[in-house]
Amino acid sequence: MWFNGPTFLRKLSVQPDLAQSFSLVSPESDADVRPVVKSYITDLQGKVLSTERFERFSTFDTLQRAIALLIHIARSFKTPTGKCKGWHRCGLPRSVDELSQAREVIIRAVQRNTFVKEFEALERGKQVPFNSCLRSLNPILQADLLRLGGRLKNADVAIEQKNPVILPKEHHVSLLLTRYHHAQVKHQGRHLTEGAVRAAGLWILGGKRLVNSTIHKCITCRRLRGRMQEQQMADLPAERLTTCPPFTYVGLDVFGPWYVSTRRTRGTQPESKCWAILFCCMSSRAVHVEVITSMDTSSCINALRRFFAIRGPAKQLRSDCGTNFIGACKELGLSADQPDSTVQRYLHQQGCSWVFNPPHASHMGGSWERLIGVARRILDSMLRDHSTRLTHEVLCTLMAEVTAILNARPLVPVSNDPENPYILTPSMLLTQKVGVPPPPGDFTDRELLTKQWRQVQALSNLFWNRWRQGYLSTLQSRKKWTRSHQNLQDGDLVLLKDNQAARNNWPLAVVTKAIPGTDGRVRKVELKTANQGQSKTYLRPVTETVLLLRQD
Repeated sequence: MWFNGPTFLRKLSVQPDLAQSFSLVSPESDADVRPVVKSYITDLQGKVLSTERFERFSTFDTLQRAIALLIHIARSFKTPTGKCKGWHRCGLPRSVDELSQAREVIIRAVQRNTFVKEFEALERGKQVPFNSCLRSLNPILQADLLRLGGRLKNADVAIEQKNPVILPKEHHVSLLLTRYHHAQVKHQGRHLTEGAVRAAGLWILGGKRLVNSTIHKCITCRRLRGRMQEQQMADLPAERLTTCPPFTYVGLDVFGPWYVSTRRTRGTQPESKCWAILFCCMSSRAVHVEVITSMDTSSCINALRRFFAIRGPAKQLRSDCGTNFIGACKELGLSADQPDSTVQRYLHQQGCSWVFNPPHASHMGGSWERLIGVARRILDSMLRDHSTRLTHEVLCTLMAEVTAILNARPLVPVSNDPENPYILTPSMLLTQKVGVPPPPGDFTDRELLTKQWRQVQALSNLFWNRWRQGYLSTLQSRKKWTRSHQNLQDGDLVLLKDNQAARNNWPLAVVTKAIPGTDGRVRKVELKTANQGQSKTYLRPVTETVLLLRQD
């Protein structure tokens, strides 16, 4: 059978017979078959405290007290005292001896689980292995603890100073000890935290990196000294890069106030406040200023009507979320609250819309906020030379002069080329008088009346050509916020900046909605915070938040 196989394999019948059992040559009788060899190994393990359960604790204080409780219960089996007998729920405070012993037990367990080869070598009286990370530290074994060696054996100092205990950087207990001593120095910087760790008799391998990581992730330190969130500067909107008639796309804001004399009475001159609204053309950077007597909605609407009457209707208005602007937007019918408004129908025919920047995001309107600062400085210089009391008529005159100075400012650096003596200013497009060369071609007196449009068109083309060649290139680079940062996400815990309160009193908030821009970067978010049991939702830029903890 060994050479021929079973007999049913040689049969020609189609239907196979029932399965029959057969036996091969037994391994015991065949010399070519190797016997099965079984080997046994004996592994002797000592009683070593495992450190896996240490990772369930978030602070070293709770871990130390838990181990001290176990030590207390173990002692109660040997020498019971009072109610402390065997396993029991003990409400007494832990003694200093129990806490000190618990600290040694924790450190010894960490060392035994991490430095196995080093312990074996030192217990045999040998040096640590050559490839050990402790080779340069010359460790010694004292009281069953690995301590730093060195040349300070004869120094008259405490053992914690001359022979600190060695701990690994990657272990969870090292992180808990670093957090503990960081809290002991009241969340100060790396220098004080490292000093507290070393003064406690601990030598953590790679301790500087661990301390830096601990401080970077500390929620309390972020609340006290965390930086505001940043994001890479966004691309310029199309409104600032479009060649269009002046004041087609407008940014506006209010500045002031100034005290003006309303009327003269016997012995006194009653005063009232006046403000001004600055309208800035997004593309040509031209400026128009209107004086208002109050900050209510009606004054804002009147200023808008005067602006539209002088400069023509605009396609888009941009501003912050001021209450007067929001009220004017509703009154003018630029919102969905008044679908049948006559003003709204007129503005819709003109294609006008009103866009609001997020609250507390003045940097998003920097193109006109910057001009407000320039207008303030010009007006301060004028008021310094103005000796008489300021009236409404005088203020309007001064604002007109401020507007003329702003519109005469150069948009690009002044050239030293003698062939190009003219400067590019917004007034070239508005007045076509100051600094504008004569148009190409010879115009006679007869053609000045019949072909006036050619002169206007030539002046306009000259402005926009120089605007494309000289001005657009100055907008290419980013002066700040050049780096891209990680976006805020839904569920992130942040600290909301409040200018009216100290930093310690800033409220906590949760990001409910991250609003990305056209480039995918988040620059404004919706936040939810609680105040006296009531939740509120805010729309804020990321520059008003401090990231405390990410959602993941």
